[in-house]
Amino acid sequence: MGTSSGVTVAAVDLGASSGRVVVGRVGGADGGGVGLEVVHRFANDPVRLPDGLHWDLLGLFSEVLVGLRLAAAHAPASVGIDSWAVDYGLLRGGRLLGAPYTYRDSRTARGVAAVHARVGREELYARNGLQHLDFNTLFQLATEGPLLGVADTALLVPDLLGHWLGGVRVAERTNASTTGLLGLADGEWDTALCTRLGLPAGVLPPLVDPGERLGPLLGHVRSATGLEDAVDLVAVGSHDTASAVAGTPLSAEGAAYLSLGTWGLVGVETTGPAPLEAARAANLTHERGVDGTFRVLRNVMGTWILSRLLDSWRRAGRDVDLADVLGAAAALPERVAADLPALDVDDPSFTAPDDMAGAVAAWLTARGERVPTEPAATVRMVCEGLAAAYTRVLGDLARVTGRDVPVVHVVGGGARNALVCDLLAARAGVPVVAGPVEATATGNVLVQARALGAFGPDADLATMRAAVRGTEPLRTHHPPVRSAARSRGR
Repeated sequence: MGTSSGVTVAAVDLGASSGRVVVGRVGGADGGGVGLEVVHRFANDPVRLPDGLHWDLLGLFSEVLVGLRLAAAHAPASVGIDSWAVDYGLLRGGRLLGAPYTYRDSRTARGVAAVHARVGREELYARNGLQHLDFNTLFQLATEGPLLGVADTALLVPDLLGHWLGGVRVAERTNASTTGLLGLADGEWDTALCTRLGLPAGVLPPLVDPGERLGPLLGHVRSATGLEDAVDLVAVGSHDTASAVAGTPLSAEGAAYLSLGTWGLVGVETTGPAPLEAARAANLTHERGVDGTFRVLRNVMGTWILSRLLDSWRRAGRDVDLADVLGAAAALPERVAADLPALDVDDPSFTAPDDMAGAVAAWLTARGERVPTEPAATVRMVCEGLAAAYTRVLGDLARVTGRDVPVVHVVGGGARNALVCDLLAARAGVPVVAGPVEATATGNVLVQARALGAFGPDADLATMRAAVRGTEPLRTHHPPVRSAARSRGR
C-alpha cells in the first residue's frame, strides 16, 4: 500500500499465450525506482469448440484470483488489469453470453465483408485511423447476429475481468481505440458509425482513461483473495501495448519502440495523428496511449511464429530448446545465412496454422524456394524475416511522420532475443536498446502508482520513465561498423 516507504500495487498482465500477476513497488527502498516481483504465472490456452476457437476466460479469472491471493501478502493498495486487444465478452444483466471468441477464429472474415459492404476502407480509416486487421472488434461484432441484439453490454477482455473484480462496467480508452468504433478525432464512441453498421451503440459502456480509480473490489473477491477493504481497482493502459509503451524508457526524440511478444508492435509515440492519407497508404494504425498520446504503429508478426515452430518440431519428436537453437542460428556462417530464402513473416498463412513448420515449408515450396532442414537454419531465416519486417515499418514511420528514427527500444519477452535485436540493428542501421522485459507490467504499475500519488501532483510520462531508466538493466545492440574498404565497395 502507499506509505512513506513507497507504493505497492498488483498488476494483472494477460498476454495471448500466458498471464502473470505482478507485485510492483515504486519508491521507498527502490530509491524512486520500480521493483517488480512476479507472484504467479499461468498459461493462456484457447479452447476449440464445435463453433470455433474461444478463450477460457473463466479459467483465466480463476488464475487471476490465485495470483491476487498471493499478492495480498504484499498488501497492495490497488489492482490494475491489462491484456491483449480487440476481443470481448457480451453480457446481459451481468451474465456472460457464452465464451468469448479469440481473434484467431476464422469467422472474422465474414465480418470484414459485412462491414465493407456498408462503409468503405478509406472512409473507415478516416473515422478510426486503424490499420486493417481482419480481427478488429467491429469486424467481430458484425458476425454476432441475433446474440448482439440480446446483449446489453460488450466489455473488452480487461474490462470484463475488471467487472468481475469490481462490479464496474467501463471501457478503458487505450483498448477501446483498437475496436474500430472509437473516433480518431475526438476519442469518443462513434455512434454514427455504429448506426451505419447496424451495431447497437447502447452495448458500448462509458469510457475511462488510464489512472482513473474505479472503486473498491467486490466483497466476495476480497474474501477469496485476502485483499484489504481499501484496495481499489484502477484503470491502467489496459491494452497491453499501451502499458508497454508507458513502461518503455524512450531515450531520444523520435525514438521508436518494438513491443515484441506474440505480436511485434512497431511504432512511435506522438501527440496527434499522423498525416492520414500517407498513414493509410502505409497501413499504419493510430491507437490511444497513456496521457492522451497516440501510438502510431503497425502490427507485425512476433515470436508467435518461433513458438509455434517449436511446437511443430516437438510433436514430430525433435527435442528443440529455443535458447539453444537461437544460439546455433546466430552462429551460422554469414555465407550460409546469406543463402537462406527471404521469408515474408506477415503472410496470412502464418497467422493460425495447425502446423507452423508445415506452413513455412508450404510457403517456400510454392515459391520455388529451398526448405531448410535444420532448426537452426529455419530459425535464422525466420529471425531475418522478422528483422526485415520491422525495418520496413521503421522506414514507413520515418517517411509518414517526417522524422528520422534515431534508436529503437525493444521491450517485452522478445527483448531477450539477442539475434533479432542484432539483426534489427544491422538492417535499420541504428542502436537497438533491449529492455525492460516486463515493460507491460511496468507500465501498468507506474500508472497505478501515479494515481496513488507516488510521483507527486505534476508527474508525467517522462517522470515515470525516468524511474524505469534508473532501475532496469538495459542492453544496447549496435549496428555493425563497416570498414572503409567495405563501404567503398558497396
